[in-house]
Amino acid sequence: MIDLETVKKVANLARLELTADEETKFTTQLGDILNYVEQLSELNTDDVEPTTRAIDVSNVTRKDILQPYEDKEALLNQAPAQEGDFFRVPQIMG
Repeated sequence: MIDLETVKKVANLARLELTADEETKFTTQLGDILNYVEQLSELNTDDVEPTTRAIDVSNVTRKDILQPYEDKEALLNQAPAQEGDFFRVPQIMG
């Protein structure tokens, strides 16, 4: 069970300024949440595979196929700076 002092301590750690009404409200709400989690822990999950989502989700992407660019010179000419067949970029590491 969550008491008022625990709510104040958590609020302090989270750098939250709560009113007295909020402290009372959160004491009840956090207690309810912990009671619900306690109920969930009673379930037998031995045969349940770990998952990150309740439903299967797949990302629709195209195949990553390497294709040479036909007009490499035109592409290089658009760069602010180039060095041979490469783009020249600012140095970011020493």
